[in-house]
Amino acid sequence: GGQVRTWSPSRRPGAVPTAAGMRADVLPPPPRRAPDLDDDFAGPDLRTSWWIDHYLPQWTTPDRSRARYDLGPRGLRLRIDADQPDWRPEDGPSRVSNLQTAAFAGPTGGSRGTHRHRPDGLVVRTPVPTQLLWTPTAGRLDVTVSASRDPGCMIAAWLVGTEHRDPAESGEVCVFEIDADAVAGASTTARCGIKAHHDPRLTTDMADVVVPVDASRSHTWTVVWGGGRTVIGCEGVVVRQLAQSPDYPMQLMLDLFEVGGDRSGAYPRSAWVHRVRGWDESTPRR
Repeated sequence: GGQVRTWSPSRRPGAVPTAAGMRADVLPPPPRRAPDLDDDFAGPDLRTSWWIDHYLPQWTTPDRSRARYDLGPRGLRLRIDADQPDWRPEDGPSRVSNLQTAAFAGPTGGSRGTHRHRPDGLVVRTPVPTQLLWTPTAGRLDVTVSASRDPGCMIAAWLVGTEHRDPAESGEVCVFEIDADAVAGASTTARCGIKAHHDPRLTTDMADVVVPVDASRSHTWTVVWGGGRTVIGCEGVVVRQLAQSPDYPMQLMLDLFEVGGDRSGAYPRSAWVHRVRGWDESTPRR
């Protein structure tokens, strides 16, 4: 945090003009082969071969971790409903609807599990079977979303280490976090970068980026990671380049959060995930 970056001028080949008249680096094209994960959420049912519709269920109870959502022609509508309980009482007031591509936890009462987000007494409350549905160690991800403008809400996409092999394999690539009050019409401020968490090989490097898009409308974020490098982009243009990347299995998490105690106004709160495409580049392919 603390840094604010905008698309900056570039003399590198392949630069294109931005809406602000500056020049910025273009993202590389996606692999020519078909994605390993490609979902437009048209329904009628969630693809359980890819998705778990609970948010970090090991740290809480199923009624609190279960996502509220709709599927249809526009894609996945993540919802926060008026009667939805806080995800975890100790973390309240905070409600979340989330899809994720893996789950892991040790035995009940223990401290092993994906995304140990706080150090003070976090223990497994609900045993979960290990599921590794889409967990690349390197690859590319394109996520097309429309952010929420509802009070107190945030939409996010994260790649988080599963930790099923080693608790140190816990780093996070934050593709984007967009607060509802940061969507300002013609431009939007988002957070992106890397969070080390419990991985001593990584350094937390998060920054605010200002992108010239109305994030409440459909737009696409991209991350390419692997080989010690992470590149994050929005609408085909690079917004961050980092000289580090996790090199272990990562699960994708798509989240809508509502944070804070002010629950006045209309429900449900909502945000859209229109399409997700992911390429697993963990091993060389012919």
